[in-house]
Formats: sequence, structure tokens, C-alpha cells
Amino acid sequence: MSSYVTTSALVIFTEECTGRPRKQAGAEDIISRVSIAELDALRTAITDGKAFVGEAELAGRPRPVLALIHTSSGALLVLTDPYPTGQRHDAGMNHVGMDDVSMDDVGINVVSYLWRMAAQRIHEKVADAPPSFLLESRAASAERVRVTAELTDLHSTTLETLLAALRSPSLDDAAARSTVTDLTAKALIGIRTLSDRTTDLVEEPVGKAFERLRKDLRPFTRFSGIEIEFVEPPLNGRALPGEVAQAARAIVRGLVLAMMEQPDVSRVRIHWDCDGENLLINVRDDGRGTLAAGAPNISCLNRRVQALNGHLQIDVMAGWGADVFVTLPLNLPAPPAGDVTGWDLAARELEVLQHLVAGERNRTIASLLGISENTVKFHMRNLFKKLAVGSRTEAIALAHSHGLR
Repeated sequence: MSSYVTTSALVIFTEECTGRPRKQAGAEDIISRVSIAELDALRTAITDGKAFVGEAELAGRPRPVLALIHTSSGALLVLTDPYPTGQRHDAGMNHVGMDDVSMDDVGINVVSYLWRMAAQRIHEKVADAPPSFLLESRAASAERVRVTAELTDLHSTTLETLLAALRSPSLDDAAARSTVTDLTAKALIGIRTLSDRTTDLVEEPVGKAFERLRKDLRPFTRFSGIEIEFVEPPLNGRALPGEVAQAARAIVRGLVLAMMEQPDVSRVRIHWDCDGENLLINVRDDGRGTLAAGAPNISCLNRRVQALNGHLQIDVMAGWGADVFVTLPLNLPAPPAGDVTGWDLAARELEVLQHLVAGERNRTIASLLGISENTVKFHMRNLFKKLAVGSRTEAIALAHSHGLR
């Protein structure tokens, strides 16, 4: 790629990798500040699927960018301050404007071609991810939700305090108070929108996840001659954690392939359901019942299921086909309660810590415990001192490491 286009930074944004949605390289002042909100806004602005060459808000300010979308997965590639390799360039890369460069069609076409290959490879690696990746992805997803909740709590409290002050009748300048109040209210909405967006990144509606599975299996029906029947889950079912949705699709694809390798299979039935705690998968064929539970391909799929603390069962009846049942829990397993006696916490401090770990805000904790927010803050200060931590996030992480949920 560098043979055709030189750039100050490269950023990839994909929702298929829930734990690591961004991959980036290049100038530290760009890759350390670029946000998911900026990348999402840029991706939304590219409506025709073609390469975008222009200016976009990235890392806190407008920058020249070359952006491409992979149509199948929606993954986004962004190159900042792009210009054709070999073109004279004396100024610092961060100061190049789009008027200073002329991206030729050859360079863009080559970058587009390379990006399609890279994005497809990302998609394949996620679809065939090993159990270790699924475990890491699930842990990273949960941690990002917790950190986002912490940031939302911090900024919401600050802005709500500011709103209260600005609405005070003791302020004389009504016009200033009205203007700043409006701006602050919009900021509050923006923060909560970002929090919702982060949650969306780590969850996928069950109906959408099943539709993606149907799309993935479409070529099977087109070229194999085998009929695949889809029984859709309830549309109001609980959203799936991203890694569960990805694993479920990969497991079903693997089961369908294994069933298609048997003789005399003409029909496969796929049924998803959700009981609120688990994703329930049933895949059945009409073959001779020769699917072997101990076959290498089935054992590989079973390891994926076990990586998510799930269960796979195969019922085979000679002459009647195979019936496979998979259960994938939607929640992280709760570890046994850890020993926190070494922290010498008072009963009320332990209660506050438990509510903190649950992601509750100071105001909610105060309401649940029947105490004031100032008292909650008093207990927080004592907690931080006893746990030798400097922030709520550190306290949560330490509590989790001791099995406290």
C-alpha cells in the first residue's frame, strides 16, 4: 500500500471484533485520540460504497482522509493525510490539505483492492476464531462496558452539577444562563448517546444475528442443492453479546458443512431461540444418521461451545438423521465470591463496593442504601484508601480479580 499512498496514520474500524474494534498504526497524536464516534460518523457519511477522499473530523480536528468501506462486513479503513507516494512533500504530514494532494485513480484502486482482501481476511479470522479469542473478546467487551459506564457516571455527575448551578436564581445574566444550560443539556445527551453506542458495539439483536447467518448460508443452498429451512428466533428476544453471535454463526456453519458431507442429506433445519439466559440452537438433518460425535470437525466445534461455557449434544438415529442441540449462555459465568477479608472493610463499605462493581452511580447507590450522596462519597474515599487504588475503575478491576461481582 505504501508503494502507492503515503499516510500519517492508518485506522481500521470493524464491529466484528467486539473486544478490539479498532486497529491502528502511525502518528501517535492521531491514533491515541481517534474515537469510535468519529469513525462511526465517517462511515455513515459514506453512502455510495465508493472511496471517500476529503476532509473529516478525526482525532479532535478536521483532517484530510481517504476512507473505504468493505461492503460485506461494514468494516472501515481510514488513511489520514494521504498523498501519492513519490509526490513531492516538504511540509509536515499533519499540515497537508486536500488542495495539496491529488489522489489518482490508480492509487485509490490499488488501496481498495488491498483493503478488500484485508477486510475479508479479518472477517474469516473472526468467523473461525479459536476458543482463546472468544474468551479474550468476551472479557474485553465486558471491561469496555464497565469503563464506559464509569466515564458516563463521571461526566454526567459533573454536567448535572453544572446545570444545577446555572439554573440557580442567584445568577443575574439570564441570557448567559439560558445559553450555557442549553449547551450543557446537549452535552449530556451526547454522552449518553456515546454510552448507548458502546453498548450497541458489544451486543447484536438476535434477529439481526440470525439474518446474518441466513446470508452466510445462502451460497450453500445455491450450489449444494440441499434445502435449508430457517426457523427464526423471536424478534423481541434478548440481544446477544457480540462474541456469542459470532460464535453461534460459526458453529452453525460448521454443523451444516458436517451434515452436508454425509450421504443422502437433502434438507437441514436450523432453529434459534432464546430463553433470556441462553441462546438455544437446534440443527437437524434428514440423512442416514451417520454424523459422528467424536469426529474431528465436531470436536473442534464442541471446543468453541465450551469456550463460552456452553453445551453441545448430538442425538443420532440410524436412518433418521442427526439432531444437534447447542446452548450458549449470554452472561459471563459468575466466579465464586472471593475473600476480601484482607481489605478490612466495614459492612457499609462492602455494600458500597458491591454496588460500585454492579455499575451503579453514586446517586443510585445512595438511594438503594438510604444514605446521602455525600455519605457514599465518604465511603468511596475510605474504599480507595483501603484498596490502595486511585479511581473507581481500578477499584472495580481489583474487586473482579478477587471474584467479587
